[in-house]
Amino acid sequence: MTDSPPADMLQMQSTVRDDGTLELALATVPTPQPKDDEVLIRVEAAPINPSDLGLLFGTADVTTIRTTGDAKRPAVTADIPEKLRRAMDARLGEPLPAGNEGAGVVVAAGSSPKAQALLGRTVAILGGAMYAEYRAMKAKECLLLPEGTTAVQGASCFVNPLTALGMVETMRLEGHKALVHTAAASNLGQMLNRLCLADDVPLVNIVRRKEQAELLRSQGATHICDSSAPSFREDLIAALVDTGATLAFDATGGGELAGRILSCMEAAALKTASGYSRYGSTVHKQVYIYGGLDRGPTVLNRDFGMAWSLGGWLLPPFLQKIGPEAAQKLRERVAAEITTTFASQYTQEVSLAGALEPKAIAVYARQSTGAKYLIRPHMEA
Repeated sequence: MTDSPPADMLQMQSTVRDDGTLELALATVPTPQPKDDEVLIRVEAAPINPSDLGLLFGTADVTTIRTTGDAKRPAVTADIPEKLRRAMDARLGEPLPAGNEGAGVVVAAGSSPKAQALLGRTVAILGGAMYAEYRAMKAKECLLLPEGTTAVQGASCFVNPLTALGMVETMRLEGHKALVHTAAASNLGQMLNRLCLADDVPLVNIVRRKEQAELLRSQGATHICDSSAPSFREDLIAALVDTGATLAFDATGGGELAGRILSCMEAAALKTASGYSRYGSTVHKQVYIYGGLDRGPTVLNRDFGMAWSLGGWLLPPFLQKIGPEAAQKLRERVAAEITTTFASQYTQEVSLAGALEPKAIAVYARQSTGAKYLIRPHMEA
């Protein structure tokens, strides 16, 4: 043991109440004791990813957030719209710890050799309940970070890096030769751009603003299409012809963007088609929705023939599909390149209590580009 953990710790919990509200609060809970095959990590850094927001806020309206706790027990409450309350029934009255991933130092270890070998080392973990001062995990599920790597550098080792790698691996497994990615100026989008440049994978980046295009261009991106520009359709078709991309990953979800991508893929395919067909091109076009920046309906205007698919894509099922050995190789690559290809940037570091400030929530809940928050559980509020 390299430290003496306290008997109790703070843990962020999200609870749906029977009065139609959701409470996000810091609870005092017993510090876990590691079993023989486990280690206890002093959590030093944990990012707030879009994938965390669903558990944090559920279907609550974050614009109704108000402070309901005090300095000793910070808490905020938000209203759940009546029409969306049924979706939260399974969570009613159950405090759920939040935070998918993070990193920290192993301060206690079980008796197994694998656990003991991690004592005093900095590790990254993906296991939920990371918005807490301490977290117990099985030693085999910890990703040992290279010597000299800090917890802040390793905090985002899993969700974004493995998603970027998963997109490229999906492309290869399904026989495509290039990618399209929306919300491309996000932390994940910039990471995917670096990965594709390193692996020589053609990538079409779709952004929503001119300054986002300039950001990606400064990072070496070749094909960038601004969906707000009048020439978006022509620009996207040209990029698809040049790259041959027939696979897209859409973070938007709702609206017309997924359909517009399929339409442009069809137009690009027809430019090289040998003849006319009433059913459109025979080139299969695939769009995977993996996010929900737009919670509205997904609108498809069927002008892209019959050879197409629209589906959902999530990281956990992908990792299960490729198997533990292949997944471990991806994790090892992430650890080796965590300060280069898979580096993450944060706009704000906050304490556990600071993450419950309504002003902070108003920023990170918007999922805006350039507004990524990092929770430092042991930072003074």
